[in-house]
Amino acid sequence: MKTIKTGFTTWQNRHETFVEKIRDLYTLGNETGLSPVDTYNDTTKGLQDLIAQAIAQKLPLRALGAGWSWMKIATADNGIMLDTKPLNAMFDISPSSVDPAYKGDPGKLFLAQCGNGVWELSRYLRSRNLSLKTSGASNGQTIAGVMATGAHGSAFDVGAVQEFVVGLHVIVSPTRHVWLERASYPVVSAGFIQKIKAERIQDDDLFYSALVSFGSFGIIHGAMIETEPLFLLESYMSRMPYDATLQQLMQTLDFSKAKLPNGNERPYHFAVSLNPYDMAGGAYVTTMYKRPFKPGYTPPVTNLNGIGPGDDAPCFIGGLTQVVPALVPALVNKLLAGALTPYSKQTGTLSETFNNTMLHGKLLSAAIGIPISYVGQAVSLLMEINKTAGPFAGLFACRFVKKSMAKLAFTHFDYTCVLELDAAFSDATYAFYTAAWKKFEEANIPFTFHWGKINELNIGRLKKMYGDNLASWIAARNKLLDADCRQVFTNATLKAWGLV
Repeated sequence: MKTIKTGFTTWQNRHETFVEKIRDLYTLGNETGLSPVDTYNDTTKGLQDLIAQAIAQKLPLRALGAGWSWMKIATADNGIMLDTKPLNAMFDISPSSVDPAYKGDPGKLFLAQCGNGVWELSRYLRSRNLSLKTSGASNGQTIAGVMATGAHGSAFDVGAVQEFVVGLHVIVSPTRHVWLERASYPVVSAGFIQKIKAERIQDDDLFYSALVSFGSFGIIHGAMIETEPLFLLESYMSRMPYDATLQQLMQTLDFSKAKLPNGNERPYHFAVSLNPYDMAGGAYVTTMYKRPFKPGYTPPVTNLNGIGPGDDAPCFIGGLTQVVPALVPALVNKLLAGALTPYSKQTGTLSETFNNTMLHGKLLSAAIGIPISYVGQAVSLLMEINKTAGPFAGLFACRFVKKSMAKLAFTHFDYTCVLELDAAFSDATYAFYTAAWKKFEEANIPFTFHWGKINELNIGRLKKMYGDNLASWIAARNKLLDADCRQVFTNATLKAWGLV
């Protein structure tokens, strides 16, 4: 494995919300001139050597994806950070590598090395007339990062991104690397295990713990993903009254009597954005419908001001910065007028629809998951909070996602409304967030925090949010890692959350 020491002593995330002091940043790369399997195994050995060095130097070690998180979730405070993005090999899976008991289609399985960006996966799959099952709003994240932070997407009959991951290759020590999969859903054969020279562990609890573990279970070297045939999304965005009818739809996801662009057809994606300064104008309602792939369509039109069919508020809200409170409503309305432009029947593949990797300015983003039955109460509460702790320099958005099986997935409820609060980077925004979490707790609204966005987590809140799942997750980490490696893969954020 190629290892380049950059000499960097600080690292800043993509959203420029913090700078972390580090010992060094290493850029990693696969060797050339070897067979694909030998190259992959050589990188495994290289990652093990780096873990050994970190143990010897008593330094924290963290694998870095695309740096998309707002929190210091992937940092190694005063330690070593590993830039894994160049580790982006993809492997087709041969029939001999698949367990005879595998319940899916072996032809739709692929092993993605950790540094693969979502956009790279989509490009690779498109050449095979295949697609990911879902993705987040932006496709710049790596597969390891998007999975490990529980990124959610908005396909409420599919689930979050980690739901299409069926196997994990994790480097857990200088002498040990494991293949994790569910005992209830075997995927790979003994021959595959021999090829990558791993130890196989088939354990549902351990697998579901490692899926969303933000780099603290070791270095995820590869992820086995299930794909599906290439499909199109037919997208619409319109303004609708935020009335009892729409609220009922949001709280039940019962589309049998819906009056949406395609009547009562159940969408693939459903999202509602609310501008607190123009509620009379109605909510912005986005619906997407799954269609068989057919060539000859016109891809989605890019909106240079911000929002296209698959984009979310971070693509444009950075146009707001520290502003005089009295000007917030007018500025938000002016910005949204250009960014949120209704459209009808735009058609594209998943990767063409959710394709925005561009960021426009500095911003903050928080997201919580709540049961859909609480949506109306939660929105009303946010409107009230905005009168006392506002004005909030952004908008409120609701996406809807199926429950994840991962132990610490924040899409924790049977159907989760992901309530997104994207706003200007300012002290006022942080203060609004704090006030909102306090009011939600006082109102007994159950909620979880998105791990990679702005949050105020501590062990008390985590126990309340996840209950027995939290204890199971901690036990799984202690079982998988020895004491030295637990220390190496622990950072300040993990300590602050009480997860060690």
